[in-house]
Amino acid sequence: MNSKKKVETVEFLQAESELVLREARKQKAEKFKTVGDPIELSGVPIDVKIRGKYAWLAENTTTVRKLDLESRKTVQIYKGHTGPVTCISFCDSTPGSGDSKILISGSWDKTIRLWNTDTKDIISTTPAHEDFVKTLLMIPSLNLLVSGSSDKSVRFWDLSSPLSPNPLESVGSISSHTRPVQCLDAYVAPSGSDDAPEVTLFTADTMGVIKVWSLKKETEGGRYRWKHTQKDELTYHRTGINEMVYGNGLLWTASTDESIRMHPYPPTPGVKPYPPLTCTKSFKTLLSLPIQPQLDADAFPYVLGGSGDTIRIYDVSSPEEPEFVKEVEGHWHDVTHLRLWLRDSDDKRRKEIWVISASLDATLRRWKLADLLAPPAPQTEEKVVPIAKPQAAAPSGLTEEEERELAELMDDE
Repeated sequence: MNSKKKVETVEFLQAESELVLREARKQKAEKFKTVGDPIELSGVPIDVKIRGKYAWLAENTTTVRKLDLESRKTVQIYKGHTGPVTCISFCDSTPGSGDSKILISGSWDKTIRLWNTDTKDIISTTPAHEDFVKTLLMIPSLNLLVSGSSDKSVRFWDLSSPLSPNPLESVGSISSHTRPVQCLDAYVAPSGSDDAPEVTLFTADTMGVIKVWSLKKETEGGRYRWKHTQKDELTYHRTGINEMVYGNGLLWTASTDESIRMHPYPPTPGVKPYPPLTCTKSFKTLLSLPIQPQLDADAFPYVLGGSGDTIRIYDVSSPEEPEFVKEVEGHWHDVTHLRLWLRDSDDKRRKEIWVISASLDATLRRWKLADLLAPPAPQTEEKVVPIAKPQAAAPSGLTEEEERELAELMDDE
């Protein structure tokens, strides 16, 4: 077979495989169309934050959406970015007030924008990076915003005057990653004084490398900068890290290498690493209930992971021997975000524990935690429906090119 025919054969097999996948997703979309009480979205959520009864969504449609999880209705839409919005965060309008009235967004258009959530007006626009802004981290006690980008850099921004219409002032940067920076988290040690806080920053990239930094605020010529010193480099993942969260002395990471890791930090000498939580597909997201400040870690020793189009649940009450609990189906495309929602009970007298899942199928689904943890129902024999070669587009209405762009956005290089 000559090279031209080989190429044509490969292209035909790829096209055939894509058609089969699309039809399988179409059938699954019909089968699970009411599971998880889905909320249909007009765009694909790239970042999700839950605040009270509202979901804040950074969408591939270049907008940020505020959605009421009870009424299922859009409350606000923020328009101004010229590319997909990849990440969002919040800060106080007056530092230290705790009002969190300023929305912060990052985008493919390489900018960071601040918005007044009362009026939806843009407060300021900052040309932040030379490539996509991929992740944002706000550290309120330091008036410090940290951004990570596809340009492989991490930058620090002063947010002591968030209502200023001027671009944010850069107060430091890190340029030691060799791949796009995908995730950020940090902790400020309780023992640090107000004048000299002890700050540890975690930065993770699409190669699976986590760098650990000590940050120190220094004054130069009447202006301050955040100086960084590398403390550690963690390389236990084989490839990209999609989510990273620090809490209760553990660094949690979800990776494309088909694992979730829980890593004690600072590490304890002589203690063996905890075994990873594994499956056969990449983890796009995780939700660690033991580190949620609103929950009792002993009562809720569960970690949820988004793997492919399913939600997998693990019991980590004994982290040396984590146990797989169950797998939950509902979405028909990759689960990209899992978030905690403390929902008011019907009588408004207590909070119920719910989980919000977001997916590339352009839905949010709402799950009561008790239902997720319930033993699976006995399986019944199902009639197998042959998968035909479809002619229609995917259930989302996205073209093949749009689906590839979304996959690149969520997975990157």
